Amino acid sequence: MATLRMLLVLLALLVFLAQVSSDFSIEEEEKAPFLSQVTVRGGNRRLMQDIDCGGLCKERCSQHSRPNVCERACGTCCVRCKCVPPGTSGNREVCGKCYTDMVTHGNKTKCP
Repeated sequence: MATLRMLLVLLALLVFLAQVSSDFSIEEEEKAPFLSQVTVRGGNRRLMQDIDCGGLCKERCSQHSRPNVCERACGTCCVRCKCVPPGTSGNREVCGKCYTDMVTHGNKTKCP
């Protein structure tokens, strides 16, 4: 009689665990669309956000006195830091230390 009760309890526990694990897989499938926006590139296979450096830099340098020089520098910074600050000037701190600390050989700030 005790083994029958133990068997029923174990069976109920297995059914409960099966239900919980199936709910977990459904939640993972719902999160999948987010992963489609992120691409995996390079040998180290890290997840990186894919951004349009050309378009963002063209907008950033649109009012610069030397737009071609600005776009070239901005493109380099965008590729390395994966970020372009909003607006046409300022806001460099939005992109973090990578963007603000990059300098030229002459020790001038590189990123516009």
